Amino acid sequence: MTFALLRIALATAALAGPLSATLASAQACTPTIPRSELISEGRIMLSTNPTLPPLQFVDASGELKGMNLELAAELGKRLCLKPETVRMDFPAMIPALKAARFDGINTGMFFTEERSKVMWTIPYAMAAIDIVALPGSKRTLASADALSDLSIGVEADSYQERWLKEREKDNVAKGRKSIRILSFPTASEVMAGLRAGQFDLAAFPNYAGGAFVKAGQATMLLPAQGASPTMMSFRSRPVADAVVKAFNDMIKDGTYDRILDQYGMTKLPDRVIAIRGNGPV
Repeated sequence: MTFALLRIALATAALAGPLSATLASAQACTPTIPRSELISEGRIMLSTNPTLPPLQFVDASGELKGMNLELAAELGKRLCLKPETVRMDFPAMIPALKAARFDGINTGMFFTEERSKVMWTIPYAMAAIDIVALPGSKRTLASADALSDLSIGVEADSYQERWLKEREKDNVAKGRKSIRILSFPTASEVMAGLRAGQFDLAAFPNYAGGAFVKAGQATMLLPAQGASPTMMSFRSRPVADAVVKAFNDMIKDGTYDRILDQYGMTKLPDRVIAIRGNGPV
């Protein structure tokens, strides 16, 4: 054997070890969820609305980025499934989940008891609502009571819209002036409306509100209102059970802390992931 052929043979042998190990690992990874519980074989399909940085957004190169995309990738690895993202405006997500267009919702949705009755809900972090104005605003807000007689833009069918409507009911009961609530399909459209002067203030989940303030696109007026868990949601109980196990494994090995800390998200106080509510009736 010539020296050149010997070098090729040695290089091939060196590569064969890692490659064989990779192939063996891939073959050994068997999905933990029955095929019958998934929309597409070998995949877990999750919807997201990529207009809420830093949880989910489109970067300058057009790529989907954010904490929820990282969580989906990690869950997919642990479930032996390829994560597939379905981009969709938030108001259409729950009807689409019911219609079996995808397996779950992964868009930073706030937990509510009503939602826990129509899908399998898994709270995994805490979030709240930020009320913001345009940079340079001279307005001040001492509390949520000061929202009376103001117009506020908000994402349609969201927890923050519901929270504003509850504040409005409270205003009516106490004889205060009304809150004018303007709803839009996406957070990006809410921000665009704020810039265009269509309303006085905007309400965002605090992770998005904080990101807009940090980017110099807004100024904070009233932070951290109406704290509530944020969650993933699924159409199938076996899928939800598998996701719960994967999340708790992530807590045990430190992956949960690493990802949430990277994005400044507040962890669940008891640090235990579980299905909350009775699920679809």
